[in-house]
Amino acid sequence: MSSQKKLSPAIKNIPGAAYLWLAILIFGGSGAVTRKLTEIGSQNLIDGRNPISLCNVLFVGNFCGLMVLMLIYGRQWNKAILRQISRKNWLILIVVAILAGAIAPSLMFQALELTEVNNIILVGRLEPPLILALSFWLLRERVNIWEVVGAIAAFMGVILAIFLQPPAQDMMNVGGFNLGLGEILTAIASVTLAISTIISKNYLSQIPIGIYSIFRTALGTGIFFLSAIVLYGSEHFMDIFSPFLWQWMLLYGIVIIVLGQSFWVQGLRKSSVSVASLVASFTPIAGILAAYFILGETPTLAQYIGGSVILIGICISQFGIWQKHNRRRTADSIKSAPAQQEIEAEIGFKGI
Repeated sequence: MSSQKKLSPAIKNIPGAAYLWLAILIFGGSGAVTRKLTEIGSQNLIDGRNPISLCNVLFVGNFCGLMVLMLIYGRQWNKAILRQISRKNWLILIVVAILAGAIAPSLMFQALELTEVNNIILVGRLEPPLILALSFWLLRERVNIWEVVGAIAAFMGVILAIFLQPPAQDMMNVGGFNLGLGEILTAIASVTLAISTIISKNYLSQIPIGIYSIFRTALGTGIFFLSAIVLYGSEHFMDIFSPFLWQWMLLYGIVIIVLGQSFWVQGLRKSSVSVASLVASFTPIAGILAAYFILGETPTLAQYIGGSVILIGICISQFGIWQKHNRRRTADSIKSAPAQQEIEAEIGFKGI
């Protein structure tokens, strides 16, 4: 008992930034871990089928994520709060759930099957500049010059990472440049996520983050499951209850989803917007390192060039974000759905 009493204050004294860094390390490695799991599955086929297919990982991973979100935010789902949400907001929530909970993750998982994890990480950096541009254009939000310059630099870095790649068999030649299907799918996913974030910022700012997250994950997972059955048939999920799949998915769920989401939420609660945004900006670095150590993916020259420009853009943008939030002094705004979504946009793929 005495040891538990001593441990509890120590845990409470852990700074929010520490939780955020742990979450970012986990989220950054989620793409490499997902690819590694599918490779393990391909080496242990069941009647010629990969039990750890990307569809199985996406469905089971989202199911685990939903359970975690229910534990964290379940109390927000009460009659008093639900009655305050209008029919219009429910319809918009459905649209956002389809975009961010079903279409974007499906495209991202499909891209994982077609291209290197490093390419997905770098091309996924399209999302933050798109959100900034759409916020300025559609929502008339004020942005400072540092954010604009940083966004332009990050966008140019993505373009360089895509178009400077050496030719490969599965690439298309567009205007003299080589473009892979995996990169195209990642770019479409990034646009989809950016649009869903803008819709949420404009219409769902008063929706509690717990209701937003749980509804998006639940409906998105359900739509993905039904769509996969319609497109590929019910046999597509034949191995969904395979013990081999679940022994790996329990590890995946505990580390990537349970610990990742728990650390992320705890860090958000104890940190300011600027700190959370700064830590989240290091996700690409964590992802590239994870791809190297887990998959042995060494960055190509195109990825080095594009990644360096993106990193410069991130640094410039972070200075602008720090400057803006330092003026506002609104640490509590991190608890709103739009603020959390904007920071999550900097993270990109999180395994769910």
